[in-house]
Amino acid sequence: MSSGTTAVRAGGRGERLAPSRLAPRDVLRVGAAGLRTRPARVVLSALGIAIGIATMVAVIGISASSREQLLRELDRLGTNLLTVAPGQTMFGDDAKLPKQALDMVRRIGPVTRAGATGRLDATVRRTDRIPEAVTGGIAVQAADEGLTATLEGAVRQGTWLNAAIGREPAVVLGSVAARRLGIERVGVPVWIAGRWFTVVGILDAMPLAPEIERSALMGWAAAERYAGFDGYPTTIYERSPDETVEAVRGALPRTVNPESPDEVQVSRPSDALAAKAAASGAFTNLLLGLGAVALLVGGVGVANTMVISVLERRREIGLRRSLGATRGQVRLQFLTESLLLSVLGGVAGTALGAAATTAYAMAKGWPAVVPAWAMGGALLATLLIGTLAGIYPAMRAARLAPTVALAAT
Repeated sequence: MSSGTTAVRAGGRGERLAPSRLAPRDVLRVGAAGLRTRPARVVLSALGIAIGIATMVAVIGISASSREQLLRELDRLGTNLLTVAPGQTMFGDDAKLPKQALDMVRRIGPVTRAGATGRLDATVRRTDRIPEAVTGGIAVQAADEGLTATLEGAVRQGTWLNAAIGREPAVVLGSVAARRLGIERVGVPVWIAGRWFTVVGILDAMPLAPEIERSALMGWAAAERYAGFDGYPTTIYERSPDETVEAVRGALPRTVNPESPDEVQVSRPSDALAAKAAASGAFTNLLLGLGAVALLVGGVGVANTMVISVLERRREIGLRRSLGATRGQVRLQFLTESLLLSVLGGVAGTALGAAATTAYAMAKGWPAVVPAWAMGGALLATLLIGTLAGIYPAMRAARLAPTVALAAT
């Protein structure tokens, strides 16, 4: 119906004018009309909302994608890997694992695979001309033949240590160690413990054992023969079925060192990846705060745009009031304009944030995940901002007297 008035008869006592009502479709049409007349201003005002929403959706989406990638990595690597390392004695000194610790771990019933490393007091360098102090953060370790099978690692190039190679001056480099040494192929000599060792293999990345990625690994026998290794393992890795992990975890200290189980530390490497996924939430909250600030600034921009619109359209407001529009209808018109303006920015921002998440995830090789609750929450935030931004301009427009509004130039 129009915004004029309708005459009605009340009990034969004369006629009474009653305001007509605007249907929802009419409300939207009237609200959209004000936006269509100023497209440039509408785009600029909606841009602030779009930036804030896009930031929030992208932050949540990228965080969810990263978390999903970590969870998939955990599923692939498994959560049934435990590590055993020496702790400290009751006097605060560094403890040692027994030499037979690895064999004792393998005797635990549920244990399916086990391997060990032993830290060496040596450095690895490309040539003997490089000072010993320049280590590049690369450790030199003795490695048991079952290490890669236990860690479910892969050899990118060359071969892994076996019974024959493990007795010779041969070394396998972790992925990070090879990169830091600038070695991209096998057969290259490196200088360790005062003699040349030949690189026979380069490992792939091992997310559950980053210490292996930064190590140069030689056979147990070769380490004792050429590098002065004392035979004491420093880290033991073992796998057992998922349902027995906690039981094995409780049995390991007493099995490895029956005399001093308190000097044995047992950990699960997958817990570090899970903690990493949880810790990403702290950084996400910070970025969400920045997105909220951008959204707030966008809301202020919408409110400013609506106030200016009210000042510029006083004659229109006066004309509508003169034709019978009520204060509530004028208020509803400008509130609808504010909501439409915010929704326009919100939809654009949501699409932009989802696109940014997808592009970033594809560049990283992650699964693209944009939670539905994030998109729904973004639109709800848009409606809230639009409502708050439009209340004051709408009330100001409704308070204008028809005669004053028509007299405005």
